[in-house]
Amino acid sequence: MIIDCHTHINNYHREDVESLEGCLAELRRHMRRNRIDLALILTSYKVTAGRPSTKSVVVATRDMKDVYVVAGISFLNFHPGDLVEIETFVKEGTVRALKIYPGYEPFYPHDSKFNPVYEFAAKHRIPVMIHSGDTYSRTGKVKFSHPLQVDEVAVDHPGVNFIICHIGNPWIRDCMEVVYKNQNVFADISGLVLGNFSDRFEEYMRKQLQEMLLFGVEPGKVLFGTDWPISSMESYIEFMDDLALPQKEKKKILYENSLRVFRLEDAVEKLEPNGLKNLLM
Repeated sequence: MIIDCHTHINNYHREDVESLEGCLAELRRHMRRNRIDLALILTSYKVTAGRPSTKSVVVATRDMKDVYVVAGISFLNFHPGDLVEIETFVKEGTVRALKIYPGYEPFYPHDSKFNPVYEFAAKHRIPVMIHSGDTYSRTGKVKFSHPLQVDEVAVDHPGVNFIICHIGNPWIRDCMEVVYKNQNVFADISGLVLGNFSDRFEEYMRKQLQEMLLFGVEPGKVLFGTDWPISSMESYIEFMDDLALPQKEKKKILYENSLRVFRLEDAVEKLEPNGLKNLLM
């Protein structure tokens, strides 16, 4: 099994063009081609024609067994009442996590304005994904998205699992320390490249990830994600195939960790009767 915990269905090239159905169909086509069994779709911190709202994505995917939603939350436009609608989706099982975007928006993850978000996550036992590292947008301010910023919020909210997206690239060593230090912090490996890995960059990133695991970060703290369509699923599958890790550890990264952190056991059962039992045997 493979779970891609980090995908999008945004139209990055034409945000003024509505394309929810087309992008969703394209995502599922790439999933089938690359043997991705389940995917989490992260909605944006802003809503435009090309960046559908959480509600729109939930409605479009509600009857699908292979995709679930991570609700993007805007810092600049956040109001605690926004969580009322999301709570409905969490209870019905369509929304499995929250995502915030420091760097793309000018705020630190530990800003007290987001305390209601973290309290909500603790109450409903869902993780919070945090953008970290470089930004796809040239207008992003990376001082807000340094992985060290996650340490403070993790310490202050021990009842919440946090996921550092993109392993904090290029500050991978700093990400390693935050994940190693905090029991409630994980990292995903998504968005390390635009499109496909080049041979040289793939080798470089593979060494970085293997060093991260050797440093002391347990394989149980790393999640497989691609950041599709920014990064290609094909290239990520090859990246994982070539990773010098025992198969047992690769299984943790490819699906077991996401299964646990996002509590997707019921989703696996919907895919295939006794699917979870067979996986864990």
